[in-house]
This record gives sequence, C-alpha cells and structure tokens, in this order.
Amino acid sequence: MATYDFSSKVALVTGGASGIGRACAAAFAAGGASVVIADYDEDEGRQTAEELSADGAPVSFVAVDVSRPEQCEAMVRHAVEEHGGLHIAVNNAGIGGDQAPVGEYPVDGWDRVIAINLSGVFYGMRYEIPAMLEAGGGSIVNMASILGSVGFPNSASYVAAKHGVLGLTKSAALEYSAQGIRVNSVGPAFINTPLIEENLDEEARAGLVAVHPIGRLGEPEEVAALVAFLASDEASFLTGGYYLADGAYTAQ
Repeated sequence: MATYDFSSKVALVTGGASGIGRACAAAFAAGGASVVIADYDEDEGRQTAEELSADGAPVSFVAVDVSRPEQCEAMVRHAVEEHGGLHIAVNNAGIGGDQAPVGEYPVDGWDRVIAINLSGVFYGMRYEIPAMLEAGGGSIVNMASILGSVGFPNSASYVAAKHGVLGLTKSAALEYSAQGIRVNSVGPAFINTPLIEENLDEEARAGLVAVHPIGRLGEPEEVAALVAFLASDEASFLTGGYYLADGAYTAQ
C-alpha cells in the first residue's frame, strides 16, 4: 500500500477496531498521523490501539455508540483534547441488519440500521466539521457501499441508509468545500472482513465471490488504500465524490 504523509494530522476512524476501519487506522498511523480509534467494541478497540501504537504511533481509543449524538460529540472532543485537533475523519461504523423483504421487515430492525448507518454518519459529521473548521480544514471520508447506488433484495434498511450517506456526503461537500473541508464517500463491494468470515459458510461465500467479475472478495487494505488517498493532500481537488472499490460489481 502506498504511504501518504499524514504527519501533524489527527485522524479519527469510527468502527476502527476491525475490518476496513482497522486497515484505515493502520494506514494513517503508517503515514505519521495521530489516530483515534472509535468503536462500540471496547476490548477489540483497545487491543487494536495497543497494537498500532507498538511502533511508536500516537494511537488512542474511545468507546462510542454512533447512534448516540452525545457520544459522537464526546468522541470528537476526545480527539481535540488528547491529540490537539481533528483533520481527518472516516465515518465507517456500521451494521448489516436483518434480512427480509420490505413488507415483512421488522420495524425495530429498520430503526437500528438507520440509526447507526445513516444517523451515525450525520452525528459524526455534525461534530467533526466544527472541529475541522477550527483546525483550518480537513477531509472526511464516509463509508458507503456498492449498495449506495444499486438495490439488493431483503436489505432495504441497509440500502436506504447507504443511499442516504451519498446524499449527506454531497450536501456537506457543497456546504464546506470552500471552507477547506473535503467530503467524499467510498463504495466497497463485499470485503473479506470478520463479519463475512464468521457468518458465511463455504457455499454462501462462494456465492458472494461469484457476483464479483474480478473473481474474489476485496481486502480491507484495498479499501483503506483508497480512503488514505482521498484523505491525503494528493486528493486536494476531490470532494463530493463517490468512489467505488467493487471488483466491477456495479459494471454489470
């Protein structure tokens, strides 16, 4: 993976304890950033922070439920107070949700997915943006999905939330680009994360691989490489965009 210069930057990653979030946090740490790992899973989050700081990188952990706005506010306050500011944010925390057609979808399941996958991104940005304005600018990367641009059966809440993330990203980019804050979204296909490994048998996994023309699932580090580029100064003209990492899934 290419390494970008993030020295003197503070980067915050929600859902940073594992999978894509962990890979993003590792990329920022490798580039010299101070990193805040924010996650609901305190044990894994603290372990990840310890592992990434083993080489001397300034990495801290903060527990957060992104569906709670007051916790998102405290998360950003931690970054500013512990590391001196906020320049990069990756709003990555999310869940898969229930599997059911719209006419049978559990209402409480809908509410939970929207609360975490969409409102959680808004709550993060709501407090990240003022901190970035105070710091003189920054870059936000919101984790959407291929399902931010296409439909998928039995996943209405997830699809709706990820479509919403695209709209939120575009609106914020229009509002804040002239003030030095770039806002982009990334659309991964199915990625080889613990969520996939732990919940799919061999047959189901093979079925997922088959829908990717590239013939395999993506790796967290491949998504993190795109996120790191978008967060870097090399992407200074890129804002308001939606960038796929999907093995040609959406080209079909």
